Amino acid sequence: MNKLPDTTDRRFATTLARGLQVLRAFRASDDGLGNAEISERTGIPKSTVSRLTFTLQSLGYLTHARRLDRYRPGPALLALGNVAQASISFVDLSGPIMQRLADETGTLSLLLVRDDTKLLIVKTWRPRGVSSLWLEVGHRVPINGSSSGAALLAAASEDLFAEMVATAGGDRGLTQERADQVRREAYGQLIGRGFVIMPPDEYFAANIHAVSKPFHARELAEPVVFTCGAMPQDLSVERMETEVGPKLTDEVKELELVMGQPSSITMRG
Repeated sequence: MNKLPDTTDRRFATTLARGLQVLRAFRASDDGLGNAEISERTGIPKSTVSRLTFTLQSLGYLTHARRLDRYRPGPALLALGNVAQASISFVDLSGPIMQRLADETGTLSLLLVRDDTKLLIVKTWRPRGVSSLWLEVGHRVPINGSSSGAALLAAASEDLFAEMVATAGGDRGLTQERADQVRREAYGQLIGRGFVIMPPDEYFAANIHAVSKPFHARELAEPVVFTCGAMPQDLSVERMETEVGPKLTDEVKELELVMGQPSSITMRG
C-alpha cells in the first residue's frame, strides 16, 4: 500500500529525507548547483543545505569537479544508480526493443518513472539518423497535460492514484476532479486500443506529440511508462493512432513476453 510519508513517525529520519531531497534537486541540464539554488529548489534553509552538501560531498555523492562553488552528482551516486539499474532486469531487456521502435518510427522512445509530483525520464532511445525531440535523461514531465502522466494515472492502483493526487497538490490544475477525468478517459483508451494519447490542445507543450503505454514490472511496486514522442509535424495524431501507438503496444507486449509476465493493459499496480 502506497502512503504519503508520515514525518511524525519516530522511525522517519528527517535528515536522511532532506539529504535525498538535495540529490533529487539536480537535473541533467544543470551546470552544477550552488547551495542557494539547491535551497530554492528544495525549500530547505541554506544553512542546512550547506551541511548536507558538505556531507554528501565527503561521501562521494556530490563533487566539486570544476567549480568549487557549484556541486555536481559524484561517483558514489553514479555507482548507486548503476547498481539499481542492474537489479531491475526489465531496463536492460527493454533496450533493444525500444531502440528498434525508435528506429522504425523515427520517434524518441522514453522510459519514465514517477518522481514526486512529476514523471522523470530515466532512459531515452534516439532514432538513428533522424532529428527528434531534445529530451534528456533527468528531464521532468508534468503528470497533468502529458500522455505519460495520463497513462500512469490510468494504470495506478487506487492507493497510488490517491497518493499522486494528494502529492500533486493541484500542480498544473491536477485537482481530484481533473485526475478522475483523466484516469477514466485514459483507462478507456488502454482498454479500447492499448495505448494513451493526450489531446494535443491539453498537452503541456505545444511542440510535443506523444503516445504512451504503462508497464508493470514485477520488481517495482508501481507502474512505469514507455512513451514515443516527436514534433507535431513528424508525429500527427493520425500517425500516433494508426502506426506508432500500435507499434508501441506490440513492443511492450514483447517485453512482457520476454519477462514471462501477464499483459499490463487491464492490470493496475
